[in-house]
Amino acid sequence: MKTISRHLYHYLPLLGVFAAGLIVFVRFSHDVWFMLATAVAVSISYVVWGIVHHYLHRDLYWEVVFEYLVYAIVGLLMLTSIIFRA
Repeated sequence: MKTISRHLYHYLPLLGVFAAGLIVFVRFSHDVWFMLATAVAVSISYVVWGIVHHYLHRDLYWEVVFEYLVYAIVGLLMLTSIIFRA
């Protein structure tokens, strides 16, 4: 918890991206293609945030980038299955 409070200015933009994505999901729940585009944008933002965050802390490695990509893809697949549920 000490690390999060010390780097709160790093985590607030990420929280803002996720909050904006949630607001768009609720507000535009009738437009599945816009929700899909929002999910893709949030996933890309998450990966970019992770890369920038680790670059600034000088611990950016290919494994870290791969981990962020995997989590973003899994999250995107889950959201896509929710959006296009039958």
